[in-house]
Amino acid sequence: MEDSTERNSPGGADASGAAGGEPPHSVPVKTINLALQGGGAHGAFTWGVLDRLLEEKNLAFEGLSATSAGAMNAAVFAYGLAVDGREGARKALTDYWKRVSEAARLGPLQPSLLDRMLGEHKLTWSPVFSMMGFVTRVLSPYEFNAANFNPLREVVEQSIDFEVLQRPDCPVKLFLSATNVRTGKVKIFTGQDISASAVMASACLPTIFQAVEIDGEAYWDGGYMGNPALFPIIYNCKSTDIVIVHINPQFRKEVPRAADDIMNRINEISFNSSLLREMRAVSFVTKLVTQKRILGEELPHMLIHSIADDAFMSALSSTSKYNADWDFLIFLRDQGRKCAGDWLAKNFAKLGVESSVDIDQMYL
Repeated sequence: MEDSTERNSPGGADASGAAGGEPPHSVPVKTINLALQGGGAHGAFTWGVLDRLLEEKNLAFEGLSATSAGAMNAAVFAYGLAVDGREGARKALTDYWKRVSEAARLGPLQPSLLDRMLGEHKLTWSPVFSMMGFVTRVLSPYEFNAANFNPLREVVEQSIDFEVLQRPDCPVKLFLSATNVRTGKVKIFTGQDISASAVMASACLPTIFQAVEIDGEAYWDGGYMGNPALFPIIYNCKSTDIVIVHINPQFRKEVPRAADDIMNRINEISFNSSLLREMRAVSFVTKLVTQKRILGEELPHMLIHSIADDAFMSALSSTSKYNADWDFLIFLRDQGRKCAGDWLAKNFAKLGVESSVDIDQMYL
């Protein structure tokens, strides 16, 4: 598959230059916050969304709240933006996903010949994947992975200089969610706490990897308690626009009947549940503000936006979350770019003015 990138710009801006370039005078710069979900290799869809948004010179970015694969995208995005502006962020994201694919190519989880012939990006017929499914049901990662090996840690460390992200002049505010194993509470890593371990904690699937220990506390994937968490953005950012990038389908037309499909839907519901709870609170406060039952500026009127393609994501198999084949990642990236471009064309004018989604209909 050809590694090509579309360069259309619905907002009217060109794709060249670094952060802070002068936009056309007729189109104001609008500042947004991004909330990025996790979902394994499906995070390459978010890569595409970010790649397209970075082309839009009339967009500025204040805060990023992210979980799991979203946390990796967010950290790479912030690092690239800090060292070389918009083009630096785009290059950093491309380099990161190339490293992910290279690491997977050298590992055991590869699509089988039959998987490739079927052309559905699945690992269904991969003997190693089938064996892993059995192993993780009967053994813990403390047993089958006693050395606690995780190839993604090296990829993350090669892709990001975390000292850059810890500086007070980092161009965006970064909030990475993890789940505290002992307390069950969400942990938000930000500022000086941003590290390779924090990113790995946010993406730690407990059936595959040992809990990540940081300062005496153990952490699992942040998706259980915040996928992604919105409150850090609400409390710490001036912009009231939050753009949520979904990669876990919220809606499915059919009831799953196969065992794997049932487990996949359980995971999707579980990993979306924390976001739905937060959106209920956002909806409640929004109604109080719009009805003028709250006066002053203590509670901001948040504007919610969503970049999602449930039909596309629903068509992907659950096993494709583990498929880091480069052609598949590019396929996901290109779909993310298209989805973001369509969203910009339709909703750019609503930024700073109104939510582009019906919160009650979509989340409640």
